[in-house]
Amino acid sequence: HHLYRGGDGVRIDRLAKLAKIAGLPLAATNDVLYHQPERRPLQDVLTCARKHCTIHDAGRRLQPNAERHLKAPEEMARLFRGHPEAIERTLEIAGRCTFSLDELRYEYPAEPVPEGLNPQEGLVRLTWEHAAGRYTGGVPEKVRELLERELALIAELGYAPYFLTVYDLVRFAKSRGILCQGRGSAANSAVCYVLGITAVDPEKIDLLFERFVSAERDEPPDIDVDFEHERREEVIQYIYGKYGRERAGIAATVIRYRSKSAIRDVGKALGLSLDTVDALSRTTWGGGGEGIDEKLIREVGFDPEDHTLKLALRLSRELIGFPRHLSQHVGGFVISRERLDELVPIENAAMEERTVIEWDKDDLDALGLLKIDVLALGMLTCIHKAFELVEHHYGRGLDLATVPADDPAVYDMLCEGDSIGVFQVESRAQMSMLPRLKPRTFYDLVIEVAIVRPGPIQGDMVHPYLRRREGKEEAHYPSEEIREVLGRTLGVPLFQEQAMRLAMTAGFSPAEADQLRRSMATFRMNGSVYQFADRFVSGMIERGYSRECAEFYFKRIEGFGGYGFPESHSASFALLVYVSAWLKCHYPAAFACALLNSQPMGFYAPAQIVRDAQEHGVEVRPVDANHSEWDCTLEPLPGGRRALRLGFRRIKGFGENNALRLVAARGEGYPTLHALWLRSGLSCSALETLANADTFGSLGLDRRAALWQIQRLGDKPLPLFSEASTKFGQNAPPPDLVNEPEVFLPEMSLGEHVIEDYRHLTLSLRAHPLALLRERFTKEGITPNAKLAELANDSRVMVAGLVLVLQQPGTAKGVIFATLEDETGHANIIVWPNVFARYRRIILGSRLLGISGRLQREGQVIHVVADHPTDLSARLQLLTEQEDPSKRAPAHVGHVKHPGRDSWHAMPKGREFR
Repeated sequence: HHLYRGGDGVRIDRLAKLAKIAGLPLAATNDVLYHQPERRPLQDVLTCARKHCTIHDAGRRLQPNAERHLKAPEEMARLFRGHPEAIERTLEIAGRCTFSLDELRYEYPAEPVPEGLNPQEGLVRLTWEHAAGRYTGGVPEKVRELLERELALIAELGYAPYFLTVYDLVRFAKSRGILCQGRGSAANSAVCYVLGITAVDPEKIDLLFERFVSAERDEPPDIDVDFEHERREEVIQYIYGKYGRERAGIAATVIRYRSKSAIRDVGKALGLSLDTVDALSRTTWGGGGEGIDEKLIREVGFDPEDHTLKLALRLSRELIGFPRHLSQHVGGFVISRERLDELVPIENAAMEERTVIEWDKDDLDALGLLKIDVLALGMLTCIHKAFELVEHHYGRGLDLATVPADDPAVYDMLCEGDSIGVFQVESRAQMSMLPRLKPRTFYDLVIEVAIVRPGPIQGDMVHPYLRRREGKEEAHYPSEEIREVLGRTLGVPLFQEQAMRLAMTAGFSPAEADQLRRSMATFRMNGSVYQFADRFVSGMIERGYSRECAEFYFKRIEGFGGYGFPESHSASFALLVYVSAWLKCHYPAAFACALLNSQPMGFYAPAQIVRDAQEHGVEVRPVDANHSEWDCTLEPLPGGRRALRLGFRRIKGFGENNALRLVAARGEGYPTLHALWLRSGLSCSALETLANADTFGSLGLDRRAALWQIQRLGDKPLPLFSEASTKFGQNAPPPDLVNEPEVFLPEMSLGEHVIEDYRHLTLSLRAHPLALLRERFTKEGITPNAKLAELANDSRVMVAGLVLVLQQPGTAKGVIFATLEDETGHANIIVWPNVFARYRRIILGSRLLGISGRLQREGQVIHVVADHPTDLSARLQLLTEQEDPSKRAPAHVGHVKHPGRDSWHAMPKGREFR
C-alpha cells in the first residue's frame, strides 16, 4: 500500500525485490479504514475510544494523514505505476472471490430415535402417543386432521429432526422441574401442542398453519422456548453437553451506537471532562437516533458554539448507527450435525463454557441454520416459586395446566386495573386498558396482550375495537369470508395471522402471505409492507370488493409495520397473564414473595411490590437477623393466613454466602449481637451492613444502637473474649468492658429511618417518604393521588410523587407517560410534546416530581394532563427535619436490657459513632 507516509516508493521497490527472491507476487491494497477523507476525524475518535485515550495523548496511535480512504482505480494505477503487476495480482484475487453463501451446506443434527425408525417415523410415533395423553377422551377430529396434515408436510420438508431437537430440550427441562413454554410461529403447530412444546390448543385458538411452515418457503420454522430465567443456564449447558461446543453455539447481536453512547465515547475521546460528558448524555433519552439538539445544550449551561463541543456534537451524529460491539444474543442457539466452524466463525464467550457465533442472529437465516431461541423469562421463575410456596404453606399442588380456569374473581380484579406484578399487563398502558376492555374470558386476555402494541395503535384499530366491544358501534363485514377472518376480533385485525388471512382473501398464496408478514417490521427495522399495496388492493377489487374497502383493510395491515403481534404469541402470553393474576388474586402473600425472590423483573421496584401486597391485606415483616432467610419467606398467622417476611437478599451489599453463614449458626436464635458475632463468624463490615439495614430489632437494637455496639468488635473474636464466652456464656460481655460507663445516643427520627431504609433496602415498612411531607404538601394545595377519583373531569389539580415509570412509546408521537407514587397510591401523568420540550430537564431529572395540570377521566381511567412540571427532589432532604432533634429522647445504649431476657451489652470507650 502507498499511503503518502514518505519513502513509500522506496519501500515498495524493496518489497518487489524481496517478492522476486521469494517467488511471491506483490498485491496492491489500500489498507482502507474509511470511504472518504472527511471521515478521518471520526476514525481518530474511534481509535481513541478503542485505546482508552484522548485525542491529546493518542500520539502515534493515530494515523499521520487522511489517506486511508477508498481511491479510484486510476489513482491506484498512478500510485503503483512502477509495479503494474501488483495491480494485476489484486484484480486476479478479486476475480477469484466468487464464493456464495448458498454453497454452504447445513444439516440438522441426527436426533436419537427408537431403533429401526428414522426421525420422521420417530416423530410420528411420539406425536400420536402424546396426543392420546393430551386428549384422554379421544383426539378431536379437527386436531386429528391438523396433525395428519402437519406431519405430512414435516415429512416432505425433512423437518422431523428439528422438532425432535426442540422436544428433547423441553423434555429435559420438565425432567428437572424447570417451567418452560414454547411460542413463536411453531405455536401454530398442533404437533408442538401435543408434544408439550407449546400451550396453544389448536382446538380453542384459530391457528393459521401457513404462519407456521410452508412448502414454498424452504426454511425451518422458528421456535422460541421460554425457560425460568434463573435456571436457563441448566438448559444451555445440557445443549453444550449433548452436542459439544464444536456443534452448538449462541448467535451474536450487533450493538450499535445511539445518541447517549455516541456522545459519551466521542466526548471522552475529545478530552471533555467526565462531568461534561455526563451532563451531555443526560440530555438524551430512549433510543435517541437524532443526536443532541443544540437547544438542550444551552439548557444544561454549555455553549454549542464552543469549538470542541461543536465537534463532539457533529462527530457523535456521524457515529449514530455504527456497530459499537458484538454482544451475545439473549438465547438464539444454532446446532449442527457437523462442526460449526466449518460453516460460521465462532469464538469463546466472556462466560465460561459458552461458544458464540460471530454473525448477527438476523443474518443466520441466509444459511437456513437450525435456530432455537432458548430464552429466559422472569415470570416463569416467579410462577414456579409461587407454586412451591402455595404447596408448602397451603398444601395445594399446582402447575400451569391445573390452575382453575375462568375464575370470575380473577377477571374482576383485572377489570379494575389491579395488575401490579401480573405478567404483560402491569404497564401503565395496559393498566389503563384493562378497565376499558373488561376481560371476562381467556380469549379476552389474548386480545388484551395484543392490542396494546404499536401495530394495532398505528393501524387505528384500538378505538374501533373498544367501541364495538362496548356496543357503541356495530361491526361491519363486507363478506362472509371477511367475517370468518375477523369475526373473533369484531371486524378489527389485531394479529399477524389475520393480516395474512386478509392477504389470502386478496388472492395471495400462503407463501406470498407469509412474505407480507415478514415485511411487517419489528422494533428495530423499517417495514416494507407498502410494497404489497397495489397487489393487495387490485386483488380485492378483482374479487368484488370496492376500492374503498380494499384500501381500508390495507391501511389496517400497514399498521403492523410498527409491529403487530402474532396470535400464537398472545395466546402463550395470555396463559401466563391468567396464571399470575390468579396467584395474585388468591395467594397474594405467596405471589408477592415469589416476585421479590425473582427480582429484577417487571415494571415495578420491590417498594411498590411490597406496598401493593400490603394493600391486598398481606402483613409484611422486616428483615431480621433471627427470623429472615436469604430469600423472602412466609410465616404463619392465625386463621391459616401467612405473613411475608423480607429476606436478606433485600439488603444492598450483603452477599448470599454471609446470609447462609448467619442462618446456619442461628440455631434457636441469637440472644445478643455479641453472640451473633461469635457464632456466625461474620466480619464487622458485614455486621455493619446488617445494622444499617436495621435487622437487629429482635435483639432490642435499632440501627444506631447496633452500629455503636459493633465498634467494640474486631475482625475475629480475641482468645480472651472466646474464653470469657465459654466461662460466662455468650451473653457475657468481654471482661475488659464490663465497667464501661453508659452511653446515650440521640434517637433517630422517623424521617431518618425512612431515608436509611430506602438507602439500604430500597423500601421502608415504616412510612412512605411522602407521608412525612404531606402536611407541607397540603398547605401548598397538592392533592393526594387517592383523592383524584373524587374530582370532576377537567378539574385543575396539583399532584406530586416519586417517579416510578417514565415512558415514551414509539407510537405516542412524542407524548410522555409517567407514573407518580405518593403514600396514597399512583397518578398517571400525560405530558404533551410541547410541554416536554419546555420542561425536559425537569421531567428527566426529577426523583420527586410535582405536576400541575388538568384531570382527564374516561370511565375508571384517570390521568392528569401536565402543563407545568416542578422538580421537588430537594424536598426529600427535608425528611430528616420532620422532628425537632432537641425533643428526641436519647437512646440508652450503655447497658441495654433486652425485653424478656437477662442479656446486656457494654459499649467501648472512646469510639465515635460512625
